[in-house]
Amino acid sequence: MSVDWKSVEHRIYTMCMIQNEDKVLLIKRPNHFGFPGYLAPGGKVEFPESIVEGAIREVKEETGLTVSNLIYKGLDEYVNPKENVRYMVFNYWTNTFEGELLENPPEGELLWVPIDEALNLPMQDWFKERFNMFFEPGTF
Repeated sequence: MSVDWKSVEHRIYTMCMIQNEDKVLLIKRPNHFGFPGYLAPGGKVEFPESIVEGAIREVKEETGLTVSNLIYKGLDEYVNPKENVRYMVFNYWTNTFEGELLENPPEGELLWVPIDEALNLPMQDWFKERFNMFFEPGTF
């Protein structure tokens, strides 16, 4: 089956793992938002912002923190052939941030979780598979 490449839609997202000493900031997403469980902050990149600008904006909107010095960790992609959509998630890590956490975050409760305990929490399989890769040298 051939697909006209001009008809394929690309949707670009980001995820940013924020580390503070031996903890990371995760969002406990409720079921009604989809992708329930614990996730790092992130979301859709809005045109015409750059991918890094989108990651910084999404973290600010979801957590109240301003991140900088983002380190690219890897790319996840998912294809929905029925709708001709390719989802691309650009993953980043940082330990550089400022500001205060939001009191009423829009995506779910914000928690600083010890890195060595995080995998015991309920999370999406795809995030659980990549979690430790955020802390390893290189990209995934």
